[in-house]
Amino acid sequence: MNIANKLTLLRIILVFVFMGVIWLPIGLPVEMVLWVSLAIFIVASITDYLDGHLARKLNLVTNLGKFMDPLADKMLVATALLAIVDLGNKGVLPMGHFPAWIVVFIILREFMVSGLRLIAANQSIVLAANYWGKVKTVVQMMTIIVYLLPIQSSILSTLGIILAYASVVLTLLSGFIYLWENRQVFADQN
Repeated sequence: MNIANKLTLLRIILVFVFMGVIWLPIGLPVEMVLWVSLAIFIVASITDYLDGHLARKLNLVTNLGKFMDPLADKMLVATALLAIVDLGNKGVLPMGHFPAWIVVFIILREFMVSGLRLIAANQSIVLAANYWGKVKTVVQMMTIIVYLLPIQSSILSTLGIILAYASVVLTLLSGFIYLWENRQVFADQN
């Protein structure tokens, strides 16, 4: 397993660490839980950039990496968004409530793309993420960072709302573009 794939595996492990910190009753003040969760999320997000950068720079691109990297991203983003919805509903986030319908659109898009990748894999085709999918992931991660910040601020609240809506727009746009760019996978079906 090369360094890029090890970083992807680390991101998956950090998803479970994030879950433990944000959801297990460990007796820390909410503010501390949010800061630690935010730090874990940021480190995990950085591994997303690093694994792709190293894979391309060192010519370490593998089919395993093409499969695992987007899966790790989906795990990280979906887990963090569900935590934000949960904590927002409990009234413990300074940013307030995060719309659950946005998370539903994000998760449905990820199911759609994963389904397309499964159909392609059945045809021995590995579909990598495209530019729009990467932009979508970055905006989603920025949204999560803003919502996890344990800071009360009207500027952050406005930024959070803008990023949340940008996330859903980019989620839908990138999903449609991904389907269109890879429509030949459906054409090959009998």
